[in-house]
Amino acid sequence: MLARDSAIATVTLNRPDRRNSLSDAMLTDLATAFAELRDDAATRVVIVTGAPPVFSAGADAGLKSAMSAEERRAAFGQRKSQFRRLFERANTMLENLEQTTIAMINGHAVGGGWGLTLACDFRWAAAEAQLWIPEVDLGVPLGVASTTRFVRLVGPARAKEIIMECRRYSAAEAQVWGLVHRVVPGAALAKEVRAYAESMAAKPFKPLAEVKARINTVARTGIPEVNAMTEGFLDRG
Repeated sequence: MLARDSAIATVTLNRPDRRNSLSDAMLTDLATAFAELRDDAATRVVIVTGAPPVFSAGADAGLKSAMSAEERRAAFGQRKSQFRRLFERANTMLENLEQTTIAMINGHAVGGGWGLTLACDFRWAAAEAQLWIPEVDLGVPLGVASTTRFVRLVGPARAKEIIMECRRYSAAEAQVWGLVHRVVPGAALAKEVRAYAESMAAKPFKPLAEVKARINTVARTGIPEVNAMTEGFLDRG
């Protein structure tokens, strides 16, 4: 769900009955929303969040409580190719937006839900939120895209710990490792993120977008981008 308020847009994962799990349809809708925002000259900041009470339970593999461990692994295995293609398309579009992006982690972020936050520039989390990667315990490897982003952010040793151990982390632990920028009480999260978004929206857009693009280039390649990126950014004043 995409909503706009002045120069700030909010994209909400809106499947509360499925704990905002990422279905094919939701990933397609996310890609559509990000494509629309890419060409939106009025929007300066994009917030990504989930319909309460969670951020996202990750990939929707159609699991049922009565399933055995083997049945659950088989269900995830059948979903992984299609899910990863759609997931990476949406994540890449989010990561490449010129606007400043903020993940507002208002509840648990699991698997692909946590991975989605890594494509944002900033991550704010409710103090009560927990984050974890359950894929290995479910019998499937974490996708290459999310694995790459974890390694970029925390290095290979810490990425192995997070992905291979499959344990739950508090928002405070994730903040220590740089995977979350700010942790605030859940009741204050929306207000605090909105104030931060307004402060970023007030900055000159073109230099902000250029700096973001340069940092992303260095993070991906390790090679500084020497050519000034002064052309091609949408004019947002």
